[in-house]
Amino acid sequence: MIIKISNPASMKHLLTIFLVTLITGIGWSQQAAQYSMFMMNKFNWNPAYAGMENSLVATGIYRSQWQGLPGNPVTQNIGVHLPVSVIRSGFGLNLENDELGARQRTTGSLSYNYQVELGRWGILAAGGSVGYAQRTLDGAALRTPDGDYSPSDGILIHNDDLLPVTAVSGSALTYGAGLYLLTERFEAGLAVRNLTEPVTPVGDALSIRLSRAFFFNAEGHFDLSSMVSFHPALLVRSDLIQTQTDIAALFHYNDNIIAGASFRGYDSNSIDAVAAIVGFKLSDNITVGYAYDFTLSTLNQVSNGSHEVMVSYNLNKSLGTGRPPKIIYNPRSL
Repeated sequence: MIIKISNPASMKHLLTIFLVTLITGIGWSQQAAQYSMFMMNKFNWNPAYAGMENSLVATGIYRSQWQGLPGNPVTQNIGVHLPVSVIRSGFGLNLENDELGARQRTTGSLSYNYQVELGRWGILAAGGSVGYAQRTLDGAALRTPDGDYSPSDGILIHNDDLLPVTAVSGSALTYGAGLYLLTERFEAGLAVRNLTEPVTPVGDALSIRLSRAFFFNAEGHFDLSSMVSFHPALLVRSDLIQTQTDIAALFHYNDNIIAGASFRGYDSNSIDAVAAIVGFKLSDNITVGYAYDFTLSTLNQVSNGSHEVMVSYNLNKSLGTGRPPKIIYNPRSL
């Protein structure tokens, strides 16, 4: 059954928006939220990255996608991670809230990794996460073709036994795992979320299924001169049914100013957007970034692009006791 968000916008808006949700009595599957500045918040994708910057790091991101579209996706993410060198480990906390029309996805997870030095070459970390995921569906915001709706009388009848008329929610424990390799000039990670693909009832007739999702990221760090460095990055996300690829290229000037772009999609059927990215350091500890997405898909006819803002705090100080890693981290890696 097709459900759409109640809004006085034209049918053109309703048919082109991603807010059309397919729901059956068996399950409700969702993809992870997307970010244009994915390379500036690697801990969000991989629990094995916790503590790999050898300092306490806290990052917050706000994203408003497809501006001007009713019920457009809005996402907030906060991640905090730090190393504990005495036990060669890293710990982290990741919180995310993602709203898309009538549904809301809220997740919190704790992460741990163990780091192994690969001689003078780099560090390999293996980590895992455990989290709590809540999914909410606002039945009052749904409309069906055969429904009976009279706002003046407060009547709300979907004429479908599967659909609620109020907000309903469900929750489940989730588990993730990852590997991360970090060297001075190159880094890469592989991670998986929702290992057990939990299914949780939402209301009386619906259920949610958190699909297993895989993430691969890679990034290089190259000095072009004494003042300019180049940082290409890649992120591939897949649930083995759908795959999305993001590529990016950032330039850092004097370890202070950041400029570049990212591209989402890999063929004519998956092209989504090009994002312009800028950033700079407010101080030795605080970095801010902004990305604006230029929509390339057919949604560009009904939306005004996407905005994303990031603020990151790096203590720039080793925590814990014991021998720190031998690797000298690239200072231009955020």
